[in-house]
Amino acid sequence: MMDLSDLIKPEAVIGSLKANSKKQAIQAIAEKAAELTGLPEREIFDTLLQREKLGSTGVGGGIAIPHGKLASLDRIFGLFARIPKPIDFEALDDQPVDLVFLLLAPEGAGADHLKALARIARHLREPGVAGKLRASADKAALYAVMTEGAQPNAA
Repeated sequence: MMDLSDLIKPEAVIGSLKANSKKQAIQAIAEKAAELTGLPEREIFDTLLQREKLGSTGVGGGIAIPHGKLASLDRIFGLFARIPKPIDFEALDDQPVDLVFLLLAPEGAGADHLKALARIARHLREPGVAGKLRASADKAALYAVMTEGAQPNAA
């Protein structure tokens, strides 16, 4: 039940995100999310920054899950980015972040938004998943790792 393919599409994977700070990373993922959703980049960026002001979405282990709700969005949207040189994200464990999963949800998403966040966090904490993501900058390989789990691993 860990298939994330309903949250993220292959084009929503950034294999090597250039960012030297949390703000730059959020700006870059907002730009890509705007391109893929058709929503204004500024609206996405501001929503994410507002959420970060409540507390860092750096959940530990080099992982951040910035998220927010947008009235103009019609479905839950996910985007994954790998940052080659880890950055300070004010994470809960003070570790630098190199894996970022953006989650945007419609304002009325309610429980679906929280369920999606929990699924992402669980998947990224699966043994070996973060290591596989860190080992590749290939978008197709990253997408495969993010969406694996629905099909049993072939021996």
